[in-house]
Amino acid sequence: MRMRIPVQVGAYMMIALLFTVVQAKAADTPDAWLTAKAKVALMTTEGIRTTHLNVDTVNGVVTLHGQVPAADQKTKAAEVVTKLDGVKEVKNLLQVVPSAERKAVKRSDDEIKKELDGAWKSHKALDDSGIKVQSVNDGVVLLSGTTKSHAAYVESVEIADAVRGVRHVSSEVVLEPSK
Repeated sequence: MRMRIPVQVGAYMMIALLFTVVQAKAADTPDAWLTAKAKVALMTTEGIRTTHLNVDTVNGVVTLHGQVPAADQKTKAAEVVTKLDGVKEVKNLLQVVPSAERKAVKRSDDEIKKELDGAWKSHKALDDSGIKVQSVNDGVVLLSGTTKSHAAYVESVEIADAVRGVRHVSSEVVLEPSK
């Protein structure tokens, strides 16, 4: 004997199931993953200096704190993080504290690439992370690869940004959430 379910009841059940799955997926986004994605997004966004900027995440609520040199950077930081999947809310506690901007040092792309390659080899976690320096073009570093390590992802951008002559770090790295 087969049981027949009216089409409307079946449709309602499917909608309820989909709604539950979508809610569970949003609720399951790990805070560490959101923090790493937010840090990298901020570090790789042109026009935001992240030297004195910190990110914390609790239950999908991202808190930005620290210092930025201009009000437009404070606003831009919140906008960048708000757009990330899984972020429920952004608390922007950044303080605007004008500071001297880092002076650009002209170095050849080959010199920068050589220093970055040395930095990767000296940091075992980076060397084994799946993240690599794809290219350096006029002082702009492009990182690529796939990694599951939040720490290595953030560290790769921080190390690249700290190299003399680097004007900006861009990232095509894919961060796979840990399960």
